[in-house]
Amino acid sequence: MSTFSLSCCAETLFTELPIAERVQKIASLGFLPELWDWTQHDINALVATGVEFSSMTGYIEGDFIENKDKLIATIHESVAVAKRLGVPRLNLHGTGLDNKGLPVNPRPIVSGRDWLQAYKTLSEIAQIGADNNIMFVLENLNRKVDHPGVPFATAEDVYSLISEVDHPNLKMMLDLYHQQVDEGNLIESLTRYLPHIGEIQVADVPGRQEPGTGEMNYPAIAAHLEKIGYQGVIGFEGFPESDSELALARFRNAFSQKK
Repeated sequence: MSTFSLSCCAETLFTELPIAERVQKIASLGFLPELWDWTQHDINALVATGVEFSSMTGYIEGDFIENKDKLIATIHESVAVAKRLGVPRLNLHGTGLDNKGLPVNPRPIVSGRDWLQAYKTLSEIAQIGADNNIMFVLENLNRKVDHPGVPFATAEDVYSLISEVDHPNLKMMLDLYHQQVDEGNLIESLTRYLPHIGEIQVADVPGRQEPGTGEMNYPAIAAHLEKIGYQGVIGFEGFPESDSELALARFRNAFSQKK
């Protein structure tokens, strides 16, 4: 039997329902819901559902380098909301994203000084996590298709920062869809990244739809995760090919029929 649990993004599934009904639907199907920008939702309504969440975006604006103070301020706001909802993981990106997923502050070239500042900022964020019993997770994003110009975007970039900070309240949000688009080499890197993974997100390539709709061998990935002892959350962060319930059934099947 699998040692990991499954979650999915409430922003992309059952979109015909209000957000509170979406998360209840997701929970009724046996998945942990995940949220993006919490400022777009009625937090009181979400609290009233009593649903257990997996993660949500952990900031509103700012970045690691030029707008660090704004980032830290909105992280504290996000922590307060996370405590109300009981969300254990708060997601970060290399810079703020607009409503199309494009970087608010593009930085295609990252200097050594930028890396040093990102390390210092993430160290401060890790301490905020420790003080509030919350894990922050830094997500890799592909630059070829969805997020051109995002700094610290690749899985290797994220791993370099997270492993250097090396703090239990700061981990990787390893998104295998994004990694496949930009980098590939998933199986080998999963083994190397394992000690620093806080959560894994998945979708298939191309199309960012449920496992089984594209080129990625998710049953083999699931078997490898079990082999190396991963025991965390795996989240479907993608769009249904046709039907949300079918997408979740395919997602579940990909992680139960391991090859």
